[in-house]
Amino acid sequence: MASPPSNLRNRAPKAAVSGSARERFSGESGADATLERIADALERLAPHPPPAPDFSAAEAFVWHPEDRGLSAVRRVNRVEMSLLRGIDRVRDLLVENTERFARGLPANNALLWGARGMGKSSLVKAAHAATNSAHPAAALKLIEIHREDIESLPELMGLLRQAPQRFIVFCDDLSFEAEDTSYKSLKTMLEGGIEGRPENVIFYATSNRRHLMARDMVENERSTAINPGESVEEKVSLSDRFGLWLGFHRCSQDEYLAMVEGYVAYFHIRIAAAELRREALEWATTRGARSGRVAWQYVQDLAGRLGVRMDDAGRRTADR
Repeated sequence: MASPPSNLRNRAPKAAVSGSARERFSGESGADATLERIADALERLAPHPPPAPDFSAAEAFVWHPEDRGLSAVRRVNRVEMSLLRGIDRVRDLLVENTERFARGLPANNALLWGARGMGKSSLVKAAHAATNSAHPAAALKLIEIHREDIESLPELMGLLRQAPQRFIVFCDDLSFEAEDTSYKSLKTMLEGGIEGRPENVIFYATSNRRHLMARDMVENERSTAINPGESVEEKVSLSDRFGLWLGFHRCSQDEYLAMVEGYVAYFHIRIAAAELRREALEWATTRGARSGRVAWQYVQDLAGRLGVRMDDAGRRTADR
């Protein structure tokens, strides 16, 4: 059988190779297009990053780590500084520390610890308001972080680090239980880590415990650890990261009555002095304690019975 001419023999393989290449390149192109469509679909499904916080919207915010957001607090629940009785020394120390921070001077993280109901959290909020009133150009912001969200502190710090404002990050009723390791995030933020605490952030916390941990927890560490001293030191050293320790102790009877009288005068509640004293002491006896919180609860009950409003509108009406 005669062989095809040489020119035909050369062309056939070239045509075959060209077709195979076209199929291969076409397949690769189709795969790329499919991957692009998948990537586009995933981008549409992915949540958009939260917008940058508008810190001009309010003077206080609450941190929500689940969506890395800060919700503005339109009206802060606070007590007038003049109504906080029996805590003059710690009041002056915290206000001075807060004012230094607002002016850009060195200041310490603060731990307010001690007896329940003696105005620890109220003092933090009052110091924030007083500082903004005395130094309006500072525009100091108060950020509340809940105890269970302490592990998200590094994320919050990253969000605040680049902001031009200055911030008090505040955690109320802070404490840690056994097997709770979130205190390590707080230790790193207070003093440690490569970045450290941002220059425009200070941390205030309140607690009923001086070392932020239950006594039986510390004692258990001491009795069961291979090296008790080192184990206890690891946990107790957290409170040492606070440069300012402010202790709150149970008030005397005279201090308790002064608190009650201060509230009654502030809200223009009319009641005979002897009757007020008798009722206030009876109220404290039934609750087994004397504190600022107990005084406030009594005055709320008294105002309700006498039909007196305990708000700004009620005070303005009484002034007239």
